[in-house]
Amino acid sequence: MTATNDTILVTGGAGFIGSNFVLRWIEKVGTPVVNLDLLTYAGNPANLASVEDNSRYQLVRADICDADAVAEALAKHRPRAVVHFAAESHVDRSIIDPGAFIRTNVQGTYTMLEQARRYWSGLDGTAKEKFRFLHVSTDEVYGTLGPDDPAFSETTPYAPNSPYAASKAGSDHLARAYFHTFKLPVLTTNCSNNYGPFQFPEKLIPLVILNALEGKPLPVYGDGQNVRDWLFVDDHCSAIRTVLERGELGETYNVGGNSERNNLHVVNTICDLVDEIRPDAKIGTRRQLIKFVTDRPGHDRRYAIDARKIARDLGWQPSVKFEQGLRETVEWYLNHSEWVENVRSGSYLNWIKQNYEERIAQ
Repeated sequence: MTATNDTILVTGGAGFIGSNFVLRWIEKVGTPVVNLDLLTYAGNPANLASVEDNSRYQLVRADICDADAVAEALAKHRPRAVVHFAAESHVDRSIIDPGAFIRTNVQGTYTMLEQARRYWSGLDGTAKEKFRFLHVSTDEVYGTLGPDDPAFSETTPYAPNSPYAASKAGSDHLARAYFHTFKLPVLTTNCSNNYGPFQFPEKLIPLVILNALEGKPLPVYGDGQNVRDWLFVDDHCSAIRTVLERGELGETYNVGGNSERNNLHVVNTICDLVDEIRPDAKIGTRRQLIKFVTDRPGHDRRYAIDARKIARDLGWQPSVKFEQGLRETVEWYLNHSEWVENVRSGSYLNWIKQNYEERIAQ
């Protein structure tokens, strides 16, 4: 059997990072994309409305844990590569329901790897040689850092501290094992915190943007000094395309934005941007809306990515500075109220109430 020359299969392509990847792929690469997505709460087909009638895009609604559905998609579309985004990704949700994360992130990744192995084993010649399975993961698998600790490198020992991080660590180990045991041509990326358009508004940046716009409290965990390395989603998508094209098989590449900022700084910056772009005399300065709330259990203090390997070996570096990317993100949410209202379903409102409003203010 031969693969098609140019089709790729993306899992979770209706999610935040996945949809940005699909849109940029069609724009910049231009070859066909098959999106395998179950369309759960964070998988929004509206993210891809601009390409839904494009002949180079096709949605297959299926569960990555459904081996038959995955096998059927691979056999039918015969992709040259699989880019595996699909995952449960919100730490707070993993604390409330760890089982969902084990199922999707561990069982689902196993299913994808196993069905990809069977598909790849049936390929021949150049098609088999050129096939790739790119597994997209997170820096949270490495645990937490002290203020003066060196940044996470690809050789940092795994030390996950949340059910989400542990489930992604498990998926990383499976991806590694399938390369070393079965020689499946696997590549892995571990990224820092992404931000940008289409992010589900349970995450810090879109939540704060929308609450600030409406004059609602801005919840900040603990003392607000938890540090993250912020990566603009377009830069992340660029890095994945680079790794898919030139990455060495079996290798892991850390992808970061070179933008360490603590959460309070991020929230304050968003407040100032919303004040500038959408001033509201009734609300006043948005910084006064900040409310420190009880920290979440096991909250990692600092993440930082050492991305020298991908820069040295593949020539990739982030191109968007944090201040620029954050301004673009704020403007996108303020200018896409219809998208925002469509994702703010009753279940979303219940989640926000459970996770933020019911916490005891400090």
